[in-house]
Amino acid sequence: MKLVIAIVQDKDANRLRSEFVKAGIGATRLSTTGGFLKSGNTTYMIGIEDKRVQEVLDLIHETSRTRQQFMTPPVNIDAQMESTSGYPVEVQVGGATVFVLPIEQFHQF
Repeated sequence: MKLVIAIVQDKDANRLRSEFVKAGIGATRLSTTGGFLKSGNTTYMIGIEDKRVQEVLDLIHETSRTRQQFMTPPVNIDAQMESTSGYPVEVQVGGATVFVLPIEQFHQF
C-alpha cells in the first residue's frame, strides 16, 4: 500500500478529479496555497495498492500541464536598485509535485 500526495495547479484539479473518478480511484482533495507565487493549488491524498501506483502517476502526468506566467518579483527595500527590479518576469508554473510514501496501515471506517 502506498500514499500518493499530488500537488497540482487549481486549473488542472477538476480534470484530474474526473479522471480519478473514471478510474475508480478514491482521493481526498485539499485546497492549498503555493509558497512561490502564493497561488491556489489542490493537493490530492490517495491511498492505493502498490500495483496501481503507476496508473495514478500516469493520470497525474497526463492531466497536469506546465504553463508560462508573468510575475512581479517582490521589492526588497534593503537591496540595491537594479534595472530589472519591479519588472514582470516570465516563470514556468503548473505541472505536479508528487510524493509516493509507503503505508504501514490503511483503514476506512
